[in-house]
Amino acid sequence: MMRCLREVNVDNNTVGWYQSTLLGSYQTVELIETFMNYQENIRRCVCIIYDPSKSNQGVLALKALKLSDSFMELYRSNNFTGEKLREKNLTWVDIFEEIPCDYDRLQLVTTPYMERNLEFLVECMDDLSMEQQKFQFYYRNLSRQQAQQQAWLQKRRAENMARKASGEEPLPEEDPSNPIFKPIPEPSRLDSFLITNQIGNYCNQINGVAGQNFSRLYLTKALHEN
Repeated sequence: MMRCLREVNVDNNTVGWYQSTLLGSYQTVELIETFMNYQENIRRCVCIIYDPSKSNQGVLALKALKLSDSFMELYRSNNFTGEKLREKNLTWVDIFEEIPCDYDRLQLVTTPYMERNLEFLVECMDDLSMEQQKFQFYYRNLSRQQAQQQAWLQKRRAENMARKASGEEPLPEEDPSNPIFKPIPEPSRLDSFLITNQIGNYCNQINGVAGQNFSRLYLTKALHEN
């Protein structure tokens, strides 16, 4: 298509790319990496998300996305610790910015589409639960390590008091060679951010479908009453 446009002297600058998705399942690290690669040559690149499963129901399912500047800056540093996220005031909703497209009025609702969204939502909730377990495990290990460090420090201080009383030099109160003083790396929060963003996307889709269904139900009820 780009070649054909070029041959007839029509604007044919690359401004991004498009990719298909199943029920809006596009919140992946691969998509972010593609964005970052495009950003090297195209400062304001856009990705068009096309959902064929939704389009089969009679809706032109297109969504235009770009990465937020604040997220790109953090992604380049590859530091998704809780402290850094709080410092940048970044949450899961700040990963992508959606360029508005007015296709909602064309939406047709079907039960299978609603069911599949709910199934994918449940899967995402399971994935999010697993990510939360990683952080719980990290904080348990961190708490255990801090308790071990405190116990070691109290023991060393008591030992130094005894050495001081006997006229000996005190021992250092830090021992980097001791395994309990080795820092425990904090898990990256990128996956949990993407999963939470995906959950938000599914919820918005379900909310849109449910809202239209209720509108139709109220309209049908009013017609029957009349």
